[in-house]
Amino acid sequence: MEFKGDGKEKFFIVTRGKVRKGFSRGCIGRVEAVMHKGELMGLLYGGGSSGNPKSGDMVKREDTYPLTRHQAQLLLFVSPSSKRLELLCNPQLFSAICVLSQDDLVVVKHKKGHQPGLVRNLMLIGKKENQGDLLMLGFEVEFVQDSDQTVSPKKPAHLPLFSAADIVQVVPAYSVGIGPRWKDSYSEGLNRKAVPPINSMSNMGSRGRQVRDINHLDQNVTQTPTQSPSHHPFEVGSMVEVTSNTGITVYGVIRWMGVLSENKNDWAGIELDYEVNNCSDGTYGGQQYFTCKGGRALFVPLTKCSPDGRFLCCPPSEKETLKATDIPPVIPLEETDENVPPIPESEALSLLVGKMKGIQGHYNSCYLDATLFSLFCSSMTLDSVCHKPDDTEKSISRSLKKDIVNRLRRQGFVPAESVMNFRKQLGCDTFVTEEKDPEEFITILLQRVLCMKSLLKLRSNDDTSQDAYTFQIILDKEQVTQTPTVQQLLDISLLSCGLKFEEIPSCLMVHMPRFGKKYKMFPYIIPSTEFDITDLLYNSPRECFLCGRLAEYECPQCLQDRKLQPGRIKQYCTTCKTQVHIHPSRQSHCPKALAVPAEVPADAPVPRHKMQLFAVLCIHTSHYVSFVKYGPGPRSWLFFDSMADRCGDDQSGYNIPEIRACPEVGDFLSQSEEELARADPSQAGEPVRRLLSDSYMCLYQSASMALYR
Repeated sequence: MEFKGDGKEKFFIVTRGKVRKGFSRGCIGRVEAVMHKGELMGLLYGGGSSGNPKSGDMVKREDTYPLTRHQAQLLLFVSPSSKRLELLCNPQLFSAICVLSQDDLVVVKHKKGHQPGLVRNLMLIGKKENQGDLLMLGFEVEFVQDSDQTVSPKKPAHLPLFSAADIVQVVPAYSVGIGPRWKDSYSEGLNRKAVPPINSMSNMGSRGRQVRDINHLDQNVTQTPTQSPSHHPFEVGSMVEVTSNTGITVYGVIRWMGVLSENKNDWAGIELDYEVNNCSDGTYGGQQYFTCKGGRALFVPLTKCSPDGRFLCCPPSEKETLKATDIPPVIPLEETDENVPPIPESEALSLLVGKMKGIQGHYNSCYLDATLFSLFCSSMTLDSVCHKPDDTEKSISRSLKKDIVNRLRRQGFVPAESVMNFRKQLGCDTFVTEEKDPEEFITILLQRVLCMKSLLKLRSNDDTSQDAYTFQIILDKEQVTQTPTVQQLLDISLLSCGLKFEEIPSCLMVHMPRFGKKYKMFPYIIPSTEFDITDLLYNSPRECFLCGRLAEYECPQCLQDRKLQPGRIKQYCTTCKTQVHIHPSRQSHCPKALAVPAEVPADAPVPRHKMQLFAVLCIHTSHYVSFVKYGPGPRSWLFFDSMADRCGDDQSGYNIPEIRACPEVGDFLSQSEEELARADPSQAGEPVRRLLSDSYMCLYQSASMALYR
């Protein structure tokens, strides 16, 4: 790695390596000497009001990322140090921050919301006592107050000061016609000095748009002259921008498209990037069209939408041409010896939610992206596949751990290049170029490549064993209700096929009853948040369906009996079996004796064995996405799409993955069985409707069994 600094000075940030005396992850340093072993002797800079370097230490060159002086000064003002790495993981935003000029408009985090304002001064913070001191850099921002693009006529004594990490959006080359006001300024507790802007990273280019007073956005919008919607067909999930008649431009994602009751033209319901006055939570005219946070839903005619200019590629006339592999740079990771745990629930939203998050799709990889994200984002049930011996034959496990799992869990983003390298190691060229299904990828990876034991062990009625990695539900449509749950489908499918689980699986991946890309046996399927596997275990104690004592018989014909809770497996003790089958309609039934463990007393309580839903893979028009539960909270759900949008065309561009929070999914699935049975999925919000309609594979885990596999 070559260090390119300003003049002879070379700065860096530590991106990986174990915490040691002196340098740790997120620390800023200055190179003093390069040792022959590739290590750097550096001086450590701390935060606070002083930029004096502390005693130096040794750090590996590969554990660092080079910075210019300007970048180092900006990051030095960011606290805590972990936020510095988060900012580096968003290279497009950081690049724009580094070239901010006077009167550029920015959106900053302020109190509990976001506030637009104009950059007035770039402030040096601290006192330079010695030649080697590095002063911090911050931004003085004057908030935009009125809808006519004016600032407050009364200038405050001291403008608020923000760090680079406080800026969430940048619009360069914006001016409101107010003259230069660069000056010396002092603030209580800090020595601050205004300095001219220094360009330290390549300019991202003018985006050709203006963002004005966000706090007074109305529903009157005008189409931007540079884009024609006829050339950019939109769909639910497209990232767009909308400009009002007063010049306000906002950005968001289309969550709903259709015709409003009082209009004949197509409209779009957009979830904005941040809260805006006069916007709703997805409600329009008293009707809920989709669900989002309050103040983020904007409804406009579809013709007023334009593609999000922040992700449009450079025009062909520019020297640099965007290629499919030209994705934003990603900072280095720590060594692979460390097993990075799943992302904690408390950190998931801050690390994962947003654009350029998750696993970046490329060239028919959505089946693989959605599967890997579902399996490894917040679950460790299959972490053992990453712990295979690191030899030449099993090097794919090292690649999976280092380039995908660790990167996803630490940075929240996996570039397409890492996924492509992994695809090439699967041993089949078709996995590099062609569309596949998740179950095919899972079987190839676990069985043929990693030679893992099967996840499922099934026992048939004739006492033969079967091994499998996923389970395909097979049944007749007439056997269940119109909108079944996964629990009902599994119970009926296994009982109809005469199968039982020999043991509780650590991971159960259930393939829904749909075939090909279009045929679905049911219009909607409700994923059960808990799957009770007790009555589906071979040679395991079960309780009588009626009296609760130890069961000795099972009756498949009673499964659909409308007088005995249809869809529930029925097992009985000897007494209840006799009484139930006295009824004339059940005298033709043939109950089967169960293999009851001899050591279990007849009146002993039978423990229930349950598995938890942790992800659902969905498919629509040959494209896979996933819903993932990122914590124990009932509303802790994420939606992931590896190809939510695209920058550039098919030949010169790259896909933009996106993750968004979906608490409404948890709200729906947390309802009782009775409430779910009465629910009308067609009236649910877009994320819930998509989950129920497009579900392809449901993933369940047993936390207790995963510890032994």
